[in-house]
Amino acid sequence: MDVNEVLLPGVGLRYEFVNHEGDRIGVVAQRSGDFEVVVYPVDDPDQALPVFRLTNEEADTLAEILGAPRIAERFADLTREVPGLSAGQVEVLDGSRFAGRVLGDTRARTRTGASIVAVVRGEDVIASPGPGQPLQAGDVLVVIGTRDGIAGVKSIVQG
Repeated sequence: MDVNEVLLPGVGLRYEFVNHEGDRIGVVAQRSGDFEVVVYPVDDPDQALPVFRLTNEEADTLAEILGAPRIAERFADLTREVPGLSAGQVEVLDGSRFAGRVLGDTRARTRTGASIVAVVRGEDVIASPGPGQPLQAGDVLVVIGTRDGIAGVKSIVQG
């Protein structure tokens, strides 16, 4: 299935595809972290009719239900489209003071301006982790931000 990705400056990304019934479906991943699912009428392909909206947490739950483990790749695609935005990975090392603690304890976003958008644990991807997400040694944090922000997260988690 072909999925078109469209950068919406100042808004986020829109993913579009045509389903088996010929309906054009769109998912707008907003920079705020919220998502909107839309459908385009056949007679007016430029008008998006909202179907439903999801918070970050709700979208995470739906993604887990539908089996969407490629979120880290999608964020990497976004960073290629937005100047100054980078994606990085930071491993929670054995002996890290944050292994066994929750993500919010790092205060990474507050301290660096970078966002941890996923936690990769073995074969599992925890998309859009909340501050209560437990961290384990070996977890890989997917971080979006400036290069300095990503380096700051690495310093916090591995320092």
